[in-house]
Amino acid sequence: MTTTSEFEQLIESNISQLNMNVGEIIPATVIDIKNDFVITNAGLKSEGIIPKSQFINSNGELEVAIGDIVEVTLDIVEDGYGETIMSRDKAKRKKVWSTLEGLLKNQEIVPGKVCGKVKGGFTVELMDVKAFLPGSLVDVRPTKETDYLEGKTLDFKIIKMDKIRNNIVLSRKAVLLDQNSSSEEIKEKYAEGNVTKGFVKNLTDYGAFIDLGGMDGLLHITDISWKRINHPQEILKVGDEIDVKVLKFDDEKNRVSLGMKQLTDDPWDKVEGNIELDATYESKVVNIADYGVFVDLGDSIEGLIRTSELDWTNKNISPKKVLNLGDKINVKVIEIDDEKRRLSLSYKQCLPNPWSDFSSRHNKNDVIKSEIKSITDFGIFVGLEGGIDGLVHISDVTNLGKPEDFIRTYKKGDVIETIVLSIDAERERISLGLKQFIELNFNSLTDSIEVGSEMSADIVSISDTGVYLKLKNNLNGTLKLLQKELREILESNTLEVAQSVKCNIKSIDKKNFQVICTLSSDSK
Repeated sequence: MTTTSEFEQLIESNISQLNMNVGEIIPATVIDIKNDFVITNAGLKSEGIIPKSQFINSNGELEVAIGDIVEVTLDIVEDGYGETIMSRDKAKRKKVWSTLEGLLKNQEIVPGKVCGKVKGGFTVELMDVKAFLPGSLVDVRPTKETDYLEGKTLDFKIIKMDKIRNNIVLSRKAVLLDQNSSSEEIKEKYAEGNVTKGFVKNLTDYGAFIDLGGMDGLLHITDISWKRINHPQEILKVGDEIDVKVLKFDDEKNRVSLGMKQLTDDPWDKVEGNIELDATYESKVVNIADYGVFVDLGDSIEGLIRTSELDWTNKNISPKKVLNLGDKINVKVIEIDDEKRRLSLSYKQCLPNPWSDFSSRHNKNDVIKSEIKSITDFGIFVGLEGGIDGLVHISDVTNLGKPEDFIRTYKKGDVIETIVLSIDAERERISLGLKQFIELNFNSLTDSIEVGSEMSADIVSISDTGVYLKLKNNLNGTLKLLQKELREILESNTLEVAQSVKCNIKSIDKKNFQVICTLSSDSK
């Protein structure tokens, strides 16, 4: 039976014959790949077990296949469980260590890819080995916004190497300080008109901050795109690497203003020769604001449909109630302002005009039966076909007493008959007459009223000039009173406005289009 000491002697003898010492780099063949580890064969008595994570590159991809020969270090031979422990990471590190020491000694720049965030900083893949980038050495100035660096390949300087702990510390700050050491070089680098690359560091409502390498620049929202956008995130995202143009450099405040849209053609240059005044074009809704809708006419040419040009009948309608993003619509060009570089468009003018339609179907003196929509100090608005309004001006309500008193006797929802006084489709005005309808139809409206008969009436107003009434069919009436009787009513308040009273028909005044009444005995 072989003792433990004899077994160890056999192992040492085997290793010496193969010239394999612990910690030495040796070639090994990948013979199997499991979920968590890779099995290799280096010609030893047992197979080598290596964590699979050591074969995953910075993109998260497995970079070996069965049959590949890889370089590994021999860590433990027969660990007591019949396995040989090997390391690919240590082999990589050992191979490049001397190269990295030379870079550290000469303070040379070395590129590395930022792999991920760890406590206190980032891990960086540097010549196939992992290094540490402290958060304090990411930029020239301390910054909390560092997530945008993940996945980026940047330049670094090695500032510390600990071979025993296998620890490599990097600094991006040192590289940036070297690059910005000369004010003349900075002025030259950020001269107006220069084009440079940068990473999107942060997004705000008013723009994007761009890491230019040692200096941040502001890309204002108006300089991101020729088209209007509500927020930079519609086009950019944190971490994007973009080309930008230097618009202005303030060397005293170390501020750089950048532009991205300036690297592309200005769509306004395509307006002349392609867009004509009063012409109609197909467009697509690309943005909706409180004050209107932006549409794309093609070739990134944008125009604005103001709220007043969305709907014929509602000048202040919410744009979101009319159109949706992505809608394809026809628009009419109503203004081309070269000075303000602005296209004003109309959507409603590509739709049937209800004012013109009304004008084509109706003439002056036509009778219109309609519902009251609203009552104002200056008149009564009624609803007409096509969703438009007609106005009975206060002066066209009555010729009797004070017209403002008679207006108060009407209410929203009442159906009244009027005649058309005038139609101005261009100014979107339709004037209607209530008193004119009554006067024109006075005979027919009073046909059923007999002198001496009794009927109900509403008191409209009481004044020194008399007591005025409103009868059926919106007829106007006057209460015939002696001056003494009128004074008594005014002093005693026996009658009140809006009071309903019983009246006797005294006469019908066809000349002044009114009904003369007296109070019946029941109302005295």
